[in-house]
Amino acid sequence: MSLFLGLGSGGIVLLVCALVFDGVLEGVFGGALDGPFDGWLSLPVIAGFVSMLGFTGAIVLGTTGLGPGAAAVCGGVTGTGAGWLTYRFGRSLARDASAAAPRRAELVGSAGYVVTPIPAAGYGEVLLRLGGQPVKCAATADGPVPLGAEVWVTAVPSSTSVSVRSVDPSSVIDHRTAP
Repeated sequence: MSLFLGLGSGGIVLLVCALVFDGVLEGVFGGALDGPFDGWLSLPVIAGFVSMLGFTGAIVLGTTGLGPGAAAVCGGVTGTGAGWLTYRFGRSLARDASAAAPRRAELVGSAGYVVTPIPAAGYGEVLLRLGGQPVKCAATADGPVPLGAEVWVTAVPSSTSVSVRSVDPSSVIDHRTAP
């Protein structure tokens, strides 16, 4: 019984190490486990197998009149199932592709408004939306643009600044008081 409980506990310790060190332990083997066994011999899969082998073996040994051989077979079957489920779950997480993060270049053509007036030969600030989130950027324009004017982005010269043009001079709105 103590052998099976030791295997179960050792599998849990191995799983904790695999999670804490996140791939460092797998790098020790230098890719020797890649190829046809890629993913199957990962530490989480091995930890799931060993844990289920040990704990199932201990349960079978303690609750039935079967011997250690039958307990090991039952533990091996459930361990294989746990390893397979761990492998499938890991593969599904690896395939879970999310959308690409928005880039500053995507600001070209977007609309926003001036939050700090833009002088004729200097920088002001505009509030834009990038990926649905508000982004405040330094802004230049060909001429002066007043506070609250709606603007379009014409270029993104750096990661923190944009070039804009006024949409319509009569569209100046004080966005601090607008609903």
